[in-house]
Amino acid sequence: MKKAIHSLLHRAGYQLSRFPFHSPSYLRHTARRLEHLASLSIPVQGMTVLEVGAGVGDFSHYYLDRGCRITITDARKSNIHYLRQRYPGEDIRILDLEKPVPLADGPWDITHCYGVLYHLGTPADALKFLSSQCRRLLFLETRVSFGDEIQANLLSEDSGIPSLSFSGTGCRPTRSWVFGELKKHFEYVYIPLTQPNHDDFPLEWQNPETYSDTTRAIVVASRSALKNPVLSSELLDRQSRQD
Repeated sequence: MKKAIHSLLHRAGYQLSRFPFHSPSYLRHTARRLEHLASLSIPVQGMTVLEVGAGVGDFSHYYLDRGCRITITDARKSNIHYLRQRYPGEDIRILDLEKPVPLADGPWDITHCYGVLYHLGTPADALKFLSSQCRRLLFLETRVSFGDEIQANLLSEDSGIPSLSFSGTGCRPTRSWVFGELKKHFEYVYIPLTQPNHDDFPLEWQNPETYSDTTRAIVVASRSALKNPVLSSELLDRQSRQD
């Protein structure tokens, strides 16, 4: 039955590796995150970039369109196969953040880690590895748990679903945990004053009613101080919606 369904999907012109990444809700979510990343006005033109957990590469073109030299990585072979079709000629590699190995050609100016950390059972080790591969900036987006406790909050995920944990273990860290772990590796850690235009990104962090399992936060870590009016070095309790 499964083989027959796969055959029908292929005949319909679909790429299995794109599901659920190119569902309408996922595409909307990605668009709002890309809009927000651009709104931060952090220069990336011409820099080298390591993108981890790229999935099917819906963030990769953000950097390619800005003249960056990007290394695109993912843990799943099916995604790697699709990425090589989508971005022929680009540097595309297998990378499992649960078992990372040093990469040739690093470090990169930027490490990009959107929608990946919460699918890992070893998030602290992953952040340490990403820091080792980062020369200037880390852009991080992740699901988080509500509260001020410093906790990683491990949980099980279905490794058979392409958009979930490759290992079967994920996490929902608190923002305090993420902020503290990044402070171990970067001198400067920032929270945007704004959140993307999507319900998964709450504005009131002291209101438990705003929390759900899909609650997300964005953090920027840097080797040098960023003079940027939309970034705060404090862990904000209240943010505003991106214009």
